[in-house]
Amino acid sequence: MNDSGRSGSTVRLSVLGTTDLHGNVFNWDYFKNAEYDDAAHNDLGLAKISTLVKEFRAQAVPNSPAPLLLDAGDTIQGTPLAYYFARIQPITGDSVQPGDGVHPMAAAMNEIGYDAAALGNHEFNYGVDLLRKFARQLDFPLLGANAQDWTTGLPAFPPYVLRRVSVRGGHPITVGILGLTNPGIAIWDKAEVENRLRFGGIVEQAKIWVPRVRRAGADVVIVAAHSGIDVSSSYGDALPVPENASGLMAEQVPGIDAVLVGHAHQEVAERIVTNHQTGEQVVLTEPLKWGMRLAVIDLDLQTIGGRWKVVGRQSHVLNANTVDADPAVVRLLQKDHDKVVEYVNSKIGSCTDAMSAATARWENTAALDFVNFVQADTVSKALAGTPQAGLPVLAIAAPFNRAAGIPAGDVSIRDIAGLYAFDNTLLAVTMTGAQVQDYLEFSAQYFQQIAGTGPFTPDQLTNAPTPTAPNGTPDYNYDVVGGLTSPLSYTIDVAKPTGSRITDLAYAGAPIALDQQFVVAVNNYRQSGSGNFPHIAKAPVIYNRQLEIRQLIIDHVTTTGTLDPATVKTTTWSLTSNGAPIAIDQRAPVR
Repeated sequence: MNDSGRSGSTVRLSVLGTTDLHGNVFNWDYFKNAEYDDAAHNDLGLAKISTLVKEFRAQAVPNSPAPLLLDAGDTIQGTPLAYYFARIQPITGDSVQPGDGVHPMAAAMNEIGYDAAALGNHEFNYGVDLLRKFARQLDFPLLGANAQDWTTGLPAFPPYVLRRVSVRGGHPITVGILGLTNPGIAIWDKAEVENRLRFGGIVEQAKIWVPRVRRAGADVVIVAAHSGIDVSSSYGDALPVPENASGLMAEQVPGIDAVLVGHAHQEVAERIVTNHQTGEQVVLTEPLKWGMRLAVIDLDLQTIGGRWKVVGRQSHVLNANTVDADPAVVRLLQKDHDKVVEYVNSKIGSCTDAMSAATARWENTAALDFVNFVQADTVSKALAGTPQAGLPVLAIAAPFNRAAGIPAGDVSIRDIAGLYAFDNTLLAVTMTGAQVQDYLEFSAQYFQQIAGTGPFTPDQLTNAPTPTAPNGTPDYNYDVVGGLTSPLSYTIDVAKPTGSRITDLAYAGAPIALDQQFVVAVNNYRQSGSGNFPHIAKAPVIYNRQLEIRQLIIDHVTTTGTLDPATVKTTTWSLTSNGAPIAIDQRAPVR
């Protein structure tokens, strides 16, 4: 491959990429207090990504353009490490020295030498002010062309950046990097962004900004898009633009050479699509999540008419489990890591019997009942003395983490963090009996339609595909509803088609009336419309103190000292097939 810039000669520009790092620096599972491992034996974290980047830079073809390094968003949320520096010891934004108010993700990414990153939706979980502090600590721009000021409509973050890459024997290549984030932020973090920021559609904003990047002098345009490749939306029609639209953008917006994809947590080594207008090919890649993979985009360029033009494109991914952690990153952040390990392992109480969430997808469990109890109890106490004080209180929870559980004996913060892995806050709305039934019917889409009583493996019953989840309904979009002072009981008949599965729906042992009023405790993710569950997003909000549910659970255990599962466990729902109980073969492997 010729490294000169003469007309007709070819040079190769490589662009490296990560996405959905979610607060992972070390190959460590804070919930298990052990080195991370999974069924595929993946490793994770920026310390290993750093090694991959250094090796790639060192092995680059002599005199070839220096590779660029990008990220496609969701950086500062997802692990106790990220939570600690957002809530327990919040970053100051005034320092760039690790251990002195700087976010560990900023310190690690600066050390590795990123050139740009896109905003992810989870960047907004802790509020715009903390996000601004994080952005100030970065040595590179945090891009979001479609994150717009509420009033003016102008970009609230840099929309793009131009990087000039030297070429031996020729003029530099000007690379335009455009960042686009997910429009679902308007729903998922409504409480944080309403009246402050708007979020335009991926395709719509790309049509505006890609030509501007070209006019600014870009020879090459790379889009870092926090939006999956294949078109779908978890929020249904709650927004007029899709959640996942990177592939659609590549097809419909001329002038894009490559897309670093994020948000979907999928491994896509290479996807080539053809732009409908120009006939030019676009390469897309998504490097899984959590720093498990490093994407490598190779673009071959020639000078045509005095300008660089991409004439070939390909991509692949590198696996983090093939290398050791970079000692430089480890040294830089070891103290921060140790501080968080100490925090999450601190004891806050005890539990009389173990509670596991392993079977929560197909049977009632004390673990999920415990989450619902804390949510409902918090709301009930807060509503004392209000007009809604006399209404029955229900609560909604999902089986987020199949490996979660509270052990018998000492209970630590990491036990609670594993049980409730997200930084959701608590709200309460009012709903009628008819709306509760509709809600449960929608939730029951999670189960596949099966005749007979089994025994069935869990995978034969759960994670049914739907039009909005063609690869299977995720666990976090299956909700269990329970009562506080009296049980809400129901059965789910999986032999029936979706929409007619809920039977024997009763509260306190009596069939619920369709016009009966309930207070329903729910997390902000679901109340905002995520998952497209019926009624919940439009129901009147009667409680919203912005308190994190995980912290409420921690406070409950700390205050009570001893947790007894018998005080929260109630058998309120079950699976049936044409009215007969279903047998589950729990010995079968669970995904």
